[in-house]
Amino acid sequence: MGSITNFYVTPVTRTEFLLGKQLPYVALGMVNFLIMVALAVFVFGVPIKGSFLTLAIAGLLYIFCATGLGLLMSSVLNSQIAAIFGTMIATLIPAVQFSGMIHPVSAMEGGAAFIGKIYPTAHFLIVSRGVFAKALGMADLYPYLIPLLITIPVLLLLSIAGLRQQEK
Repeated sequence: MGSITNFYVTPVTRTEFLLGKQLPYVALGMVNFLIMVALAVFVFGVPIKGSFLTLAIAGLLYIFCATGLGLLMSSVLNSQIAAIFGTMIATLIPAVQFSGMIHPVSAMEGGAAFIGKIYPTAHFLIVSRGVFAKALGMADLYPYLIPLLITIPVLLLLSIAGLRQQEK
């Protein structure tokens, strides 16, 4: 609440301000990721056949993308409620419908295929399946990490532009 006012009275740059808002959620997301992996392995008996390091790096990149999308919504929209709903719509619907969770991205056409190819969840799912089920490592899965790496600065730059627009 009152983020723009806080921004005006602090000697930080827009980037520092936005990363300061994002990093606690990234830390919480990584704790959640580790708990989920532990549950998968120890409770449900799903072994990690591939590289855990690859999975952890993909998880970290994906969390940066997911929290970056929330950051973008909060910097573009005027109210906290609108940002919450905007983030929910921008994450849940594409993650379920277009990421390959239900239908393979390769079977999609048109706009759905485009969304499926650029949406971060699709790339994380491929890495997750590769590590858990196919014993793949970084050498096999790095092409799916590159889109996540590209998405992070794009979302940050869009958030900075949104914050600049909100200041006016």
